[in-house]
Amino acid sequence: MTRNPILDFTVTAEDLSYIGEDLQRPECILAKPDGSLWAADARGGVVHIKPDGSQKIITQTFGNLKDQFEEAVDEATRFTEGTLPNGMAFGKGGQIYISNFGTDVLEVMAPDGETKTIYDSIDGKAIGKVNFVLRDSKDRLWLTVSTRIKNWMQAMSPNVADGYVALADENGLRVVADGFGFTNEVRLDANEDYIYIVETTGQRISRMKVADDGALSGREVYGPSKLGKAGANGFPDGITFDAYGNLWGTLIMSDQIFAITPEGEYHVILDDLNQAPAEALETAFRNDEATPELMLAASGTIAPWMASVTFGGPDLKTAYIGSLRGTRIPYFTSPIAGLAMAHWND
Repeated sequence: MTRNPILDFTVTAEDLSYIGEDLQRPECILAKPDGSLWAADARGGVVHIKPDGSQKIITQTFGNLKDQFEEAVDEATRFTEGTLPNGMAFGKGGQIYISNFGTDVLEVMAPDGETKTIYDSIDGKAIGKVNFVLRDSKDRLWLTVSTRIKNWMQAMSPNVADGYVALADENGLRVVADGFGFTNEVRLDANEDYIYIVETTGQRISRMKVADDGALSGREVYGPSKLGKAGANGFPDGITFDAYGNLWGTLIMSDQIFAITPEGEYHVILDDLNQAPAEALETAFRNDEATPELMLAASGTIAPWMASVTFGGPDLKTAYIGSLRGTRIPYFTSPIAGLAMAHWND
């Protein structure tokens, strides 16, 4: 059997190139085969970056949400109030589904920026902290809600597990799995047999079997039960698959890119850990005493608060790093192509 190429692959700061400038909270990045990128932006929209590096922000056209965001007075508030486009997915018609982490709704944005709310409630109640949206091959939308607590920083606790996964199909929106520690990104494997679920405050990846009707069952931990380094264990945020079956991911605040092999082995690809602040945050978190100040201090320098990895380029071998506090997008060449997302063949 051919040796897994990821096991011999690491990246350092010197291996990185950058694209984009003056971005605000480019947490999620979408790529198309022509090399263009779409990055979520906290100014209330999406930045379209062309292959030549030129960029344009497409601002959502509704309400005064942008003005509300600009009234934020400190860095912690920037991550909890106003419009915060977070996870994104392309629709078949070129529109972009946006999970808005600030306004707690699932939206759809047309190419010209016109935006409509799709869901703001579920089972008659407020939907909660909408984090990520994923479109599958059946044109269904998988939606994650990190917590039902309005200020998500208060959910950074080992004792809070109120996150859930919902599915939107022809029957509407319904909860299909509940009780996660700050549900973050989700991905489906190549055959869409399993869904992989990031539990940020659980510090692990879980997976569940997907039935034909979208029902989920057989929850289990995938890979290590606690990700990161001992003493400074990380908080996973974004995940994505490569074509070999490795599950790539990021650790936010301890700023690491990792891969979990099909055999469950944990491999570090890029490490930008700021050791002392990360250890201080981990200790406070274990004692249920994590604060915004400790979270903001725990950050690397390459892509502060690493949040996602996206494969792009015509051959799907360019890996782009999304972040919550960076202003540009680092990227590098992977030895393995990424697993194409649903929109790749639209």
